[in-house]
Amino acid sequence: MNTVTRPRILVVGAGFAGVECVRRLERRLSPHEADVTLVAPFSYQLYLPLLPQVASGVLTPQSIALSLRRSSKYRTRIIPGGAIGVDLKAKVCVVRTITDQIVNEPYDYIVLAPGSITRTFDIPGLTDNAFGMKTLAEAAYIRDHVISQLDLADAGQDPAERASRLQFVVVGGGYAGTETAACLQRLTHAAVKRYNRLDPSLIKWHLIDIAPKLMPELGEKLGRDAQEVLTRRGIEISLGVSIAKAGPEEVTFTDGRVVPTRTLIWTAGVVASPLIATLGAETVKGRLAVTADMCLPGHDGVFALGDSAAVPDLAKGQEGAVCPPTAQHAMRQGRHAAENLIATLRNQPMRPYVHKDLGLVVDLGGTDAVSKPLGVELKGLPAQAVARGYHWSALRTGVAKARVAANWTLNAVAGDDFVRTGFQARKPAKLKDFEYTDAYLTPEQVREHVRGADRAEL
Repeated sequence: MNTVTRPRILVVGAGFAGVECVRRLERRLSPHEADVTLVAPFSYQLYLPLLPQVASGVLTPQSIALSLRRSSKYRTRIIPGGAIGVDLKAKVCVVRTITDQIVNEPYDYIVLAPGSITRTFDIPGLTDNAFGMKTLAEAAYIRDHVISQLDLADAGQDPAERASRLQFVVVGGGYAGTETAACLQRLTHAAVKRYNRLDPSLIKWHLIDIAPKLMPELGEKLGRDAQEVLTRRGIEISLGVSIAKAGPEEVTFTDGRVVPTRTLIWTAGVVASPLIATLGAETVKGRLAVTADMCLPGHDGVFALGDSAAVPDLAKGQEGAVCPPTAQHAMRQGRHAAENLIATLRNQPMRPYVHKDLGLVVDLGGTDAVSKPLGVELKGLPAQAVARGYHWSALRTGVAKARVAANWTLNAVAGDDFVRTGFQARKPAKLKDFEYTDAYLTPEQVREHVRGADRAEL
């Protein structure tokens, strides 16, 4: 078969779901069966669960950025950019490249795995003054920022300024927020010993969440154990509380407290990528409504999975249950969607996705952790061994595993380094500057752009 007649498979997103799908397609499809193209802004897969350890300096950024071109057998064409719209009828994906060029990418089959973005609310000053924890750049920047606050507080003379620089607020009592607060508190606790002019008691960490419990998915006991660990370290936990207003030098809580701070880290959940809204298709709480085989009803050749799709969770046996947006589901959905796509190409029946959750792990840094593998509740060193063992085994390449293991060993033996790299030191680096939520088109704009491109070709 020549290249003109080969089916064109377009995969959107290089997260857990998208990368696993591409890898399975490459392994199971011969080169003459289909052309595979991946749309991704970066040529790496980010291992998100370890992002808090990058922010705290335990791991280097490169160690959790897994190159997409590492395999010598890699044959997928990568378009460096982000999908900003999809015309399902015309079977065209509109892509904004990293040079801001807008191009149309036609397809025969499309796998939508654009992931998620940080969930925000209409809180005055939030997107202008809060940091996110969703990208590698944000994690690297936050580390620099936190260390810079210690440097400035140590050099400063104004007690009020010093107090505001030494208070840190993390919003979100889920896994991301809890691990971020835990890891960064350990960083500042270790760093302050090198600052002779700073009183360690002035460093205060706040972890707040509107929910009544910390990490409720872990269950009553483990959630309480995690809270006790953080409280023992000096982290002030406030539940049933959120942010009323955020400013550059202070944050107002919904209970009326005003906390002077230069560091507000927002990790209050995620929502599906804005790309989903460009489709004009049915959604479930913002996620694309798909069948159990991850197909979009009414549209042939369209698959959706990962954080952006509401994939029915058949393993729970509950009406309306959907898979949570976790890495373990995304990875398995990616492989399963690839198998279903291959079955479609070969006129074979598709299979529904079924996966029973393997459990949850929460690394609180050092020897502290809580884990629930296969329903078994663990804390302390056993939980830490399970948490790090799970993350290490889930890393896709041997090079990444070696780097992470070496980083963990070096950190355990030599401790932390408190170096500011100056990454984007004089550039805006808040929530609004990293997630590019204003880059997406409306469904009408997508259709008009595709029609306009067709007319231009004529």
